[in-house]
Amino acid sequence: MLVGLCGHALSFDAHSFETERNDEWQRAFAQIDGERTRILNLEYSRYDARELRANLAAAAKKPVRTAIGGKVYVIQARALDGLGEGAFAVSIDLAPRLDPSVAPRFTAKQGQYLAFIHNYTKIHRCAPAESDMQYYFRVSAPSIHGMVKTLERNGLIEKTPGQARSIRLLVQPEHLPRLE
Repeated sequence: MLVGLCGHALSFDAHSFETERNDEWQRAFAQIDGERTRILNLEYSRYDARELRANLAAAAKKPVRTAIGGKVYVIQARALDGLGEGAFAVSIDLAPRLDPSVAPRFTAKQGQYLAFIHNYTKIHRCAPAESDMQYYFRVSAPSIHGMVKTLERNGLIEKTPGQARSIRLLVQPEHLPRLE
């Protein structure tokens, strides 16, 4: 819920917003064109409002790294003291890019996926589709999609939203393991 709300705020070119409880409503406001504009209005007791508050509380403890619109962002939340439960200030910042001279950290399995993407792209001169990875690794489509989202969230690849075969490797080939 929080990631969706951040995407909504970014669609207005707002990189921060505040949430609050107003009577029986959970609301979010962003500065849009110099005006405080409501971007969310949910009944306080609804499931999605509770989910949003849980997401905000988690983001207040640990920043959330996620991909929105093909870019990786870090979402940070801070509870607004004295304004009650559900009152948070949220910032949405672009995540720093990887330093290409430093070997990034990734698991052995992630390394295999990265190596596959590199080799496939080198051979076929286009990025693999998720179905190509599914066939090679012999796993389910949701498993492949989850791995692609994880690699994107960790800044190891980037994709162009809505464009097929748009995976681009952000890891230098010398930092990749050998494909097994």
